[in-house]
Amino acid sequence: MNPIMLKVADIFFIVLHTSIIFFNLFGWIPRKTRKANLILLLLTGASWFLLGLFYGIGYCPLTEWHFGVLESLGKVNLPTSYIKYLTDRFFGTDVNATLVDIFTMAGYLAALVASVIFNIKSLRKRK
Repeated sequence: MNPIMLKVADIFFIVLHTSIIFFNLFGWIPRKTRKANLILLLLTGASWFLLGLFYGIGYCPLTEWHFGVLESLGKVNLPTSYIKYLTDRFFGTDVNATLVDIFTMAGYLAALVASVIFNIKSLRKRK
């Protein structure tokens, strides 16, 4: 792939992956997106923990694809965590990987709990 297409792919993955992360974290807030949010959270968890049994806990195919693009652009020493990659890239720092993992899991679990609670409340209101 030529360098321009690789840079376009990099931007595409930044926008897509970051959008998914924000939707996972906050998609439970609007009533219209609660069901989709819960489905995406469950898919994310399945990727991290079920696919993770084969590829390593926390596995995400988007991360693998994006990091492939970045490696083709000459990036080296990429972290294992996409969230760490984002924070390092956008804040220009080397954030502690363990701290990033703790905040990532805390955010995921908080969003999952909120999504389950609000989806149950929405389901009860419909009945």
